[in-house]
Amino acid sequence: MESVLAIVIGGLYAAGLYLMVRRSIVKMIFGLALLGNAANLLIFTVGRLTRGRPPYVPVGGTEPVPPVADPLPQALILTAIVIGFGVQAFALVLIKRVYQTVGTDDLDEMTTTDTDFRSNG
Repeated sequence: MESVLAIVIGGLYAAGLYLMVRRSIVKMIFGLALLGNAANLLIFTVGRLTRGRPPYVPVGGTEPVPPVADPLPQALILTAIVIGFGVQAFALVLIKRVYQTVGTDDLDEMTTTDTDFRSNG
């Protein structure tokens, strides 16, 4: 199962990097989202896939009875999802404002002069 996830993670990283080097700023945001998902899958895979029980310590015990699932990667991924969503929302609002100011989403055509920038600010 880990080898399948490794291939999927590699594919997501490759697609994300490919989209991030495209000229369209919207494609760059989609690439950023794919990179975030690939990083979450990588953390999940590194945390080992275990079909175990929740890591509860039984009454009178000192440690959980194996096999147990590791909760740390799950907590890190949950935090990364929330932060990634915030970054993507901020990027979308920023892109909307850039498109309103410049009039294009092509990175090569995004040029403004200092007088245009000062008059819009």
